[in-house]
Amino acid sequence: MKASIGTALYTRLRGDRSIWLIVAMLTVLSLLAVYSATGSMAFQEREGNTEFYLIKQFLLVSFGLFSMYICYLIHYTRYSILAPVLLLFAVILLILTYLFGPEINNARRWLIMPVLGISFQTSDLAKVALIIYVARSIAKKQDNIKDFNSAFLPIIAPILLVCGLIAPSDLSTSILLFVTCLLMMFVGRIQLKYIAFLLMMGMFVFAFLVVLGTWVMPDYVRVDTWMSRLTDFYGGAGDGYQIMASKIAIANGEWLGVGPGYSIQRNFLPYAYADFIYAIICEEYGLIGGLAIIGLYLWLLIRCTIIVTKSPKTFGAMLAMGLCLSLVIQALAHIAISVNLLPETGLNLPMISFGGTSLIFTCMTIGMILSVSKYIEQYNLKSAKSAKVK
Repeated sequence: MKASIGTALYTRLRGDRSIWLIVAMLTVLSLLAVYSATGSMAFQEREGNTEFYLIKQFLLVSFGLFSMYICYLIHYTRYSILAPVLLLFAVILLILTYLFGPEINNARRWLIMPVLGISFQTSDLAKVALIIYVARSIAKKQDNIKDFNSAFLPIIAPILLVCGLIAPSDLSTSILLFVTCLLMMFVGRIQLKYIAFLLMMGMFVFAFLVVLGTWVMPDYVRVDTWMSRLTDFYGGAGDGYQIMASKIAIANGEWLGVGPGYSIQRNFLPYAYADFIYAIICEEYGLIGGLAIIGLYLWLLIRCTIIVTKSPKTFGAMLAMGLCLSLVIQALAHIAISVNLLPETGLNLPMISFGGTSLIFTCMTIGMILSVSKYIEQYNLKSAKSAKVK
């Protein structure tokens, strides 16, 4: 019976099976970590009902895995066709968020979905839409970029527009997305002079936002928040409470951790279930557990690199690499913040942190990567059969 179930899963889940395994392990870790990290919040808001957030995370993960499977079933070339529409829709939503989004935690990052009343973080959609569009543009324009106009309009302008719209309320996400696009252009063999131009234009847009937030629209561009976090990071007047609690949690874990569910710092660390969940994992599972998390994300990067080298189509290679880089860079940035290597921001740990739209879009991202790997597997099988016939 067990063998038949395993065989059925093996035959049904095509593509890179190492990535399927990584997803399974991250899902289990997510449920365990969220169940422990939300313990104190459950006593504060749910009268000690610790199962509430576990069930909620399980439902979100289940819907996310369903969304991932749907994206996996769709042939990845369909995403290239949808890219311009998705990007336009994402830009419209970002503008609406900027103008009409509710202010939550001193930031305008969400829109409330009509009828359902569910908050939706528009930057999650914008990240995926921009990466798909850049992958499409690089695949189509790679050999035709001869001058400034051929590089600016199809690639550079959309990156500046989307990152510029995200930055006022979520600078960290904007920077990570910008870096991801730069790396995609480098991997896609775009000339270095155009990559350098994009970098300079990005610095110009950031400087413009700083001026805008300082003297013109301080309520919409969070310059004060950016400066206070930099001041805290470089040892200024800020107390750095969250980072201090995070470092205590990591130190408490030592090599093997205090054990699942026995975290102490989850009672003191704000947003332990999201922004600092890596610290809770290190406290409960020790340095070994923390290194295992890093290993899973690096393993994912290695598997996606293999996909890139095997892909017969440029779009498939760029899509897989861009989406993978966005996940891995965010994960490494989250970990770096937890150990005080980067200034504090509100970045989640992909596939592990407690969340809604962020978790779902992360699952969809992995589904698109698996769609590319499934096509490569089918392509190799057809090539092998054709070789045998000849």
